[in-house]
Amino acid sequence: MAILRSINVGRPRNVSWQGRTVYTGVWKAPVDGPVTVHRLNVHGDGQGDLGGHGGEQRAVFVYQLDSYRHWQDFLHRDDFTYGQFGENFTVGGLGDDEVCVGDRYRIGDALFEVTQPRVTCYRVGIRMADPRIPALLVQHRRPGFYLRVLTEGEVTAGDEIVKVADGPQRMTVAQVDGLLYLPGHARTDIERALRIPALSPGWQASFRAMLDAPAESGGGNAGLVATAPPPAWPGFRPLRVTAIEQESTTISSVLLADPSGAPVPAALPGQFLTVRLRPDSHAAPLIRAYSLSGRPDAGRYRISVKREEHGAVSTYIHSRLRAGSEIEVAAPRGTFTLAAGTTPVLLVSGGVGATPVLAMLHALAAESSLRQVWWLQAARNGAVRPFAAESAALLVRLPSAHSHVCLSHPEPGDEFNSTGHLTIELLRGLDLPPGADAYVCGPSAFLTDVSAALAAAGVAASRIHTEVFGTQAALTPGVAATPARPPHPLAGPPGTGPEVSFARSNLAIPWQDGYDSLLDLAEACDVPVRWSCRAGVCHNCESGLLAGDVRYDTEPVDPPPDGNVLICLARPRGPIVLDL
Repeated sequence: MAILRSINVGRPRNVSWQGRTVYTGVWKAPVDGPVTVHRLNVHGDGQGDLGGHGGEQRAVFVYQLDSYRHWQDFLHRDDFTYGQFGENFTVGGLGDDEVCVGDRYRIGDALFEVTQPRVTCYRVGIRMADPRIPALLVQHRRPGFYLRVLTEGEVTAGDEIVKVADGPQRMTVAQVDGLLYLPGHARTDIERALRIPALSPGWQASFRAMLDAPAESGGGNAGLVATAPPPAWPGFRPLRVTAIEQESTTISSVLLADPSGAPVPAALPGQFLTVRLRPDSHAAPLIRAYSLSGRPDAGRYRISVKREEHGAVSTYIHSRLRAGSEIEVAAPRGTFTLAAGTTPVLLVSGGVGATPVLAMLHALAAESSLRQVWWLQAARNGAVRPFAAESAALLVRLPSAHSHVCLSHPEPGDEFNSTGHLTIELLRGLDLPPGADAYVCGPSAFLTDVSAALAAAGVAASRIHTEVFGTQAALTPGVAATPARPPHPLAGPPGTGPEVSFARSNLAIPWQDGYDSLLDLAEACDVPVRWSCRAGVCHNCESGLLAGDVRYDTEPVDPPPDGNVLICLARPRGPIVLDL
């Protein structure tokens, strides 16, 4: 017989962790007497990160006394108290290998339904004073689970837990958790999981992404991060500049080919190249990433580069690079790519952001696609608007193509459709097709504004795909914001280890052995990073490894594909270049 042994609640609070402040509700303490369970929460409880915890699908977190005993033995600890794992209900029985997603239970006056396993994050490691815990919960198949409240009511410690219905498919919490986080990902099991109506929308989206991932993606876990085929070659290789073409007053294209004359491997439409150049032969090389703008299967590559006022590399490319020169190039990468299908396509760009969506337009024109294609381009004026003639010629080849050019400061003689910006009102007036996939590229403010405008105009947020030039926005859940600083070298004497290059941040520094991982080093240099578990489970920190090799002192739960690295666990074996 399953019993509710303890009810635990706690309000979020600030805690100190590694010199930072974290806002978290993982500290729970038992309460006496009857407690009301509401649709969104246990009375008196709260969560610090509502993006990952709490809400209707995660109203109550359950953990088992049997797992307490397991961890006491495994960790050789005897200091546990109820609420130790951040749970609301500590229960006797209801093992993760027995309870199924969709099962329903009555406790006291309330009725509950199992919705998902717990998504482990670094905060349970803080609470347990052991950073391994997020990974161990998955590896040992003891994550715990969340309940949705079907009928609100009072519960009391000591209440019997009575099962009133079995979940369809009979997939246990441990099975569903392992299906997402552990190697294997059997397609038949994913399809079974998606037939469970009670499974939370977030987990359903992850499993759908795993099913939709193309077979040639080359590994990786599409349920956790976007995937792409493995890089066509490791590290950097020399390619020859065959021509440099001016696209506007500020943008030039560089055509690159294999020095032997052999065709280069095809890229996916929307991917980018990383180049390593030496504007100063006496200084360290500089690394930059540029979107591919030509036809992906042309047998050569074309990148298009905007000349920045103080850009060392862009100035070198515009003023000194010549046909016949050779430059070092890493293989095409990136997950901002055109998805196959029949849905309408919106190709939306601002300024030089036209480059990756132009490659998508090339791909659509090459196959004479019957899809509805909308070319929505914003620029300051006709002189700086790139690819005007090229995009027009490609659109003519598509039977269902539409174009709208918006210039904020047009000059006499410019050809355009409207003045100003791509606003909500303008986009609504275009009567964009429902169910379209939108691919948006441009400056950060443009991405934010246009994504919001597209959503307001009726494009589903899940179908709005964006590409960021430069560094990505950081993801550090629960950590109190601090004033942003540009990436910088470490203070004090330089390290003596191999060089670590952060390509997007224009920073290269020697490794210092005082750091536990590349993630720790990046944070010390204020390189924007993304993470959640810091233990090799969630893959939020997965980054491109452009060159070099790493080692893992602790192996990831599910290793990343070739060419990628989980920086939360990795250290360099030698000089490396990261796509950060």
